[in-house]
Amino acid sequence: MSSRILSSQLPQHIGQRVALSGWLHRWRPMGAFGFAVLRDRSGLAQAVIDTPADFDGLYAESVVELCGEVVSAPQAPGGVELHHVTLTVISPAAEPPPFDLFRPSLNAQLPTLLDHAALTLRHPRQRALWQMADASMDGFRSALRGQGFTEIQTPKIVASATESGANVFTLDYFGTPAYLAQSPQFYKQTMVGVFERVFEVAPVFRAEPHATPRHLNEYVSLDAELGFIRDHHDVMAVLTGVLGAMVESIKSRAAGAVSVLGLTLPPVPETIPALHFTEALELVYKLTGEDARHEPDLAPQHERVLGEWAEREHGSAFLFVTGYPMVKRPFYTHPDSARPAYSNSFDLLFRGLELVTGGQRLHRYADYLAALDGRGLSAEAFEGYLEAFKYGMPPHGGFAIGLERWVARLAQLTNVREAALFPRDINRLTP
Repeated sequence: MSSRILSSQLPQHIGQRVALSGWLHRWRPMGAFGFAVLRDRSGLAQAVIDTPADFDGLYAESVVELCGEVVSAPQAPGGVELHHVTLTVISPAAEPPPFDLFRPSLNAQLPTLLDHAALTLRHPRQRALWQMADASMDGFRSALRGQGFTEIQTPKIVASATESGANVFTLDYFGTPAYLAQSPQFYKQTMVGVFERVFEVAPVFRAEPHATPRHLNEYVSLDAELGFIRDHHDVMAVLTGVLGAMVESIKSRAAGAVSVLGLTLPPVPETIPALHFTEALELVYKLTGEDARHEPDLAPQHERVLGEWAEREHGSAFLFVTGYPMVKRPFYTHPDSARPAYSNSFDLLFRGLELVTGGQRLHRYADYLAALDGRGLSAEAFEGYLEAFKYGMPPHGGFAIGLERWVARLAQLTNVREAALFPRDINRLTP
């Protein structure tokens, strides 16, 4: 019995008899013979079938083994195909799939595709999206480990809301109110006092009652926090290097996925262009005539205009907007010492959409007490968090990247749900 090989290995076995195992991607009967296309984790392989009756009643997506001789065939996937094939059915599909996975694109509406995610994700284009996500996470980890960061895993059940506000999921923790974590913010800051530099790749939860194409209620957050910084510009420099490493990882580990999706990956500038928040609003006014100069935040349409400007003027798909007003930032944000109404924080826009939020944090215990009091928050509710600062913390800051939003913008998808394996939003809790 032949040992299993992968479809991508077929060119190395011309003239040999081999065994392929995978899913029946497509079956095309041609009368006295037929063509079977098998899909495995490495790609597609074509087989010429001399006994088409063997495939009678066999539906696409059945798991099969095809044993045959590898023959050069320029018209076939990879330039080779199997001849003199014997079929073994390992696990037959119980019924035809609700849509064809052999077509270049899935011909169904997004709700249908999400309802059938277990099947949808088998399509080469959908697989390619998560292959890019996988490579992105690898690049994120590798870049930070190379700079002395330690990977941590923090609790996702917490006693208080990280960002304050009402956008948290509540739960009953053995009779005590608790929440699903909006971010690992408190814990990653605490761990700066242990390791100085930490990062985490994990889900976060936002109970925001939205149904927009850019939001999810559960998503994967790529978080980093580092100590002994001068200000938020040090954090921005680390983030720039991390993004470059993520793109390079996609090029090296997911080149096939990039090809399947027909993408051109954006270069990450050595120095990403940056605007102060006040400059950004002035620029929006200049470009559009819309006067938002007294607004405390950027609207989505403002982000789009700024993204187009950065691409046009700097050839950059990325743009930092720094110095957001303190009233729109969490209590732990460090103010700009020269302009206390503004913060040492930033958002990174990627192709006109906020991708990253970050900045410098407060690090002195007394400043935390004052900040909480100024927001009308009780210090007692944050006692465990504040202990880290009571016993000395260095100046520090960090950032968080939304993985699904990153992939969606790379692939220029219209809805971030397409970049999530099993998206959770206001209307969807299954599959």
